Amino acid sequence: MTARLADIAAQAGVSEATVSRVLNGKPGVSATTRQSVLAALDVLGYERPVRLRRRSAGLVGLITPELENPIFPAFAQVIGQALTRQGYTPVLATQTPGGSTEDELTEMLVDRGVAGIIFVSGLHADTDADMGRYEQLRGQGVPFVLVNGFSDKVRAPFVSPDDRAAVELAVTHLTALGHRRIGLAVGPKRFVPVQRKIEGFLRCAQERLGMDAAEAEPLVQHSLYTLEGGQAAAAALIERGVTAIVCASDMMALGAIRAARQRGLDVPREMSVVGFDDSPLIAFTDPPLTTIRQPVQAMGQAAVRALLEEIGGTPAPPSEFVFHPELVVRGSTASAPKATPGTAKVPRPPRASRVVP
Repeated sequence: MTARLADIAAQAGVSEATVSRVLNGKPGVSATTRQSVLAALDVLGYERPVRLRRRSAGLVGLITPELENPIFPAFAQVIGQALTRQGYTPVLATQTPGGSTEDELTEMLVDRGVAGIIFVSGLHADTDADMGRYEQLRGQGVPFVLVNGFSDKVRAPFVSPDDRAAVELAVTHLTALGHRRIGLAVGPKRFVPVQRKIEGFLRCAQERLGMDAAEAEPLVQHSLYTLEGGQAAAAALIERGVTAIVCASDMMALGAIRAARQRGLDVPREMSVVGFDDSPLIAFTDPPLTTIRQPVQAMGQAAVRALLEEIGGTPAPPSEFVFHPELVVRGSTASAPKATPGTAKVPRPPRASRVVP
């Protein structure tokens, strides 16, 4: 192998160390130098390693953390359609409990020669994760785009909703209805979207409710992004006397509604609930869910455009494209109750729901 490295290095006009870095997919090599080494391999008749073979122009990988939450199939549909219109074939790779990890799915897609990869809510959103995995991917010459989550340690295009503005929209809506004790149910704190939602919540609590951080922080409850997680978070917040709950996903919001009903509270007359995402079919729940609509269509199309620019060799500077969400008012929010939750209930006629399609 030493002789081969020497031959390749001489042909490419670079050092053996540089050849080794290219062959092993290590970062720190310019695109021009990388192409010189690959060209030298071809000229000398050496077979390229699998991950360095010419990529199919037709395949693009899409990695999602799951498909049980309807927001991820929604992203997959939008991204898949946008890729298909541009002549590419999407390859959907989904993580499952006890199944393949993001790194394993990435390796599988790279081995199959995809032209690029779009990550939705991946490890790039986890502040505890090692971002070196993305630099390694870049070192292998694979273009990629990251959706939902941001890290300044990764040189790539990011596409995100404005999580701070999303929570501020929800809290503003609830305060306009007279709510003064509002809870926030979110996922684990290490995730960037969670941190941003908390920032928006604390700022809005201060500006609209006159609370300082010490007063507002106990109204933030961390849990899982599932129906059961939302139920657990809501149960804790109800014990703290909230009359409204803003949830970090529609699935969590459905869990919050279940928790309220288990305690004999009517939604929305005695407990208002706001979701996040505006997932498909969420308008048909009981009651129809007031939620913050994540601009999936615009975000998915932007992710595809950014990736195709990367593939085409004219990438934009690494940056984050932030999309503004939209409040969708339906039937799960109403005026704040006059009585504190848990006190004797006074029968009232059902309230008419406002629906924004």
